[in-house]
Amino acid sequence: MAQAGNIGGHMEARQRLFGSRDFDLLSRPVMESRSLKGRGARSNESGRFEKLRRELADDGWEAQEEAKFETREHIERAKSIITRNVSPDIHFDRSINPYRGCEHGCSYCYARPSHAYLGHSAGVDFERDIYVKINAPDLLRAELANPRYKPKPIAIGTNTDPYQPVERKHKLMRGILKVLLDAKHPVTITTKSALIARDLDLLTRLNKHGLVAVGISVTSMDHKLSRFMEPRASTPSRRLEALKLLSEAGIPTRIMASPMIPAVNDHELERILDASKAQGAEAASMIVLRLPGEVRDIFREWLLANYPDKVKHVMNLVRDMRGGKENDPRFGSRFKGEGPYALMMEQRFEKAVARLGLDKAGPVLRTDLFSHPKRDDAQLALF
Repeated sequence: MAQAGNIGGHMEARQRLFGSRDFDLLSRPVMESRSLKGRGARSNESGRFEKLRRELADDGWEAQEEAKFETREHIERAKSIITRNVSPDIHFDRSINPYRGCEHGCSYCYARPSHAYLGHSAGVDFERDIYVKINAPDLLRAELANPRYKPKPIAIGTNTDPYQPVERKHKLMRGILKVLLDAKHPVTITTKSALIARDLDLLTRLNKHGLVAVGISVTSMDHKLSRFMEPRASTPSRRLEALKLLSEAGIPTRIMASPMIPAVNDHELERILDASKAQGAEAASMIVLRLPGEVRDIFREWLLANYPDKVKHVMNLVRDMRGGKENDPRFGSRFKGEGPYALMMEQRFEKAVARLGLDKAGPVLRTDLFSHPKRDDAQLALF
């Protein structure tokens, strides 16, 4: 009985440490770190649309230690490639995502829940089950050839990084950029990969006509923290090198210090902006952390694995920005947050960008040069 009492007291102490709302993490089974080398998620729970649910359990055969989570490519022939967007919170009305899922493995990635629509988990599956839209360039050419198509800037990198590791093999972005260049169509690109420098030749030619702008995401200058948060993304120094190359070529560049995570990387905001300005960035943006859907539990598991002493503090600050919840999906507030912490971050950002001259609006990309590509009747017949 005494032993049971000690156990109960110990659990009560841990509950006080983590907080009642986050205490359930202690009972959630997660995978051994050696099984998850290079992955950001700590679990792989069934997707919300799957008929069967799987639970991690230790059966004594050390299955966790033997688990393999290598990247699996799924070749996909998409039916359409340009996605239309109607959200008032974003500056574009159309986008392209040549891949589904993302190897970078950011624990906080807001796109994770979308993998459930493919019958996968938002956890490890999102990072290892990568869908490759192998016909993306041809499909884009066909859609731009439609006489009814009216040009506006296409945003690439909104739901998955177009320069994630599999792009080295498939080169879909090179194909897409060639189509856009041929049609003189404007494009904006968002990435946290130095691989974008591979396409400097095409980006330079697009920029000659005022058709391109690039945003580089940097969340930390600490290589160790970056490796924990974004295990398969380029290191911060390599991203800044890519930023410098793009800027020296005259390509409009923006630094994206997002997301800012309270008590984790928020103290680095000014340092990130300073370093980016030194490498030629012309503008900057920032978004505070948001945790939609399954991302909440995946991020909390990441916190527990890497910063167990900060779980309660970080999650409380997140809730303070989101009206007492982990996520606020309302238009107008989901990217900005509310409350004292969000206001403080906004003020710090505004002062820093004003001091550095990074408080510029993005360039107005040209649409008057657009010309419809020639219709390929044989190709169009496939769609």
